Amino acid sequence: MDRWAGYRRALGGRGEDLAAVFLRSAGMRVVDRNWRSPSGEIDIVARDGPVLVVAEVKTRTSVRYGHPVDAITPDKRRRLRRLGRAWAARHRVPAASLRVDGVCVLITGGRVFVSHERGMT
Repeated sequence: MDRWAGYRRALGGRGEDLAAVFLRSAGMRVVDRNWRSPSGEIDIVARDGPVLVVAEVKTRTSVRYGHPVDAITPDKRRRLRRLGRAWAARHRVPAASLRVDGVCVLITGGRVFVSHERGMT
């Protein structure tokens, strides 16, 4: 394990905590976090009214390598959609209305900036 792994894990966990608070404050209900299957992981599963939301959280300390949303590639979005359907099947929840969102957390200079990208296709 490289020397930065613990730092990145802690930063990612902090970002996911902030993202969950943000989504709740936006009226969404967080129903699961860090759900894993052999195919991958979902950071946050939430309900936005009748819509099941699979949210990928990206946390950064700078935009030196681009905005965090840039890291949610089309392949990642497709994988998240498949994982969302798998989560729904496992929990016996209808997945007819499934949305993939990105929550980007930028922690820099003692300040936190959160952006929410709804319906990433």
